[in-house]
Amino acid sequence: MDFTKNVVGEVTVVRFLIHPPLGNLSDELWLNLEAAKIADSTGIDGLVLPDHYMTPQSNETLDSWTALAYFAAATDRIRLGTLVTPIPLRPPQLLAKIVATVDILSRGRCLLGIGAGWSQKEFEGFGQWDEPKVRVEKVDEGVSLIKRLWTEPTVDFKGKYYTVKGAVLLPKPVQKPHPPLLFGGTGLRMLRLAGRHADICFISEEKSERFLIAKKEVERAAREQNRVSVPDFACAVGIKSLEQIGGLHLKIERTLDLGASYVVTGIEAEHDYLKFIELLAKDVIPSFR
Repeated sequence: MDFTKNVVGEVTVVRFLIHPPLGNLSDELWLNLEAAKIADSTGIDGLVLPDHYMTPQSNETLDSWTALAYFAAATDRIRLGTLVTPIPLRPPQLLAKIVATVDILSRGRCLLGIGAGWSQKEFEGFGQWDEPKVRVEKVDEGVSLIKRLWTEPTVDFKGKYYTVKGAVLLPKPVQKPHPPLLFGGTGLRMLRLAGRHADICFISEEKSERFLIAKKEVERAAREQNRVSVPDFACAVGIKSLEQIGGLHLKIERTLDLGASYVVTGIEAEHDYLKFIELLAKDVIPSFR
């Protein structure tokens, strides 16, 4: 089944993506690997990592795309991606190659999370920090370049921020026309870019009114681009501890009522992480399938 086609007949298929409590911190590697294996053997659809080199919690991080390639070798079914990769942090042509490689290693199970970045400290350490308007412009230009590299034989590109000449990206990603693009962010500019480029739009707003306003903006931008279909929508639904697992059904139902078909879920308590995944697969997901 196509991961980005969430309507089968007249039934909406709900996709579940797990998000780890400590993200891509190095101490979380083996826990995340075990989580990926458990998810792979159950009905969970994917695992997404944040993509940071420096965080307020710790600077002891691993490169998320390298870790995802490692997880790809240990799994067979689940989707693997980021929520989200800050596009302006890396040269987009290099990121296109990295993601294409992970898609090949996973036999077509990769998705690229897309954001503009928010950590000035991280950008100053590993890239270039710009004002929000410029970062969003770089996202637009970078994503356009990435998509061309994934789909065209040879690419010449001269933009405001990025220039390539005679770029050839081979082999191409397994997924056609390219790996799914998952946009994050609720700023107006990013929502409009999601309407233009996204396969999935992650709206992290928990309040229904704000979620619906953002959703309508994405749909409006998609129509303006004359897209055949609007993006699917994702929302975060998490709990703090296993004692709250009973209320997860209601939270998910409310999210689906807003029009989301992807649920990004997790638990804050690290020591309950693996048990949460098992209960999610056994007691929660079957109610929505």
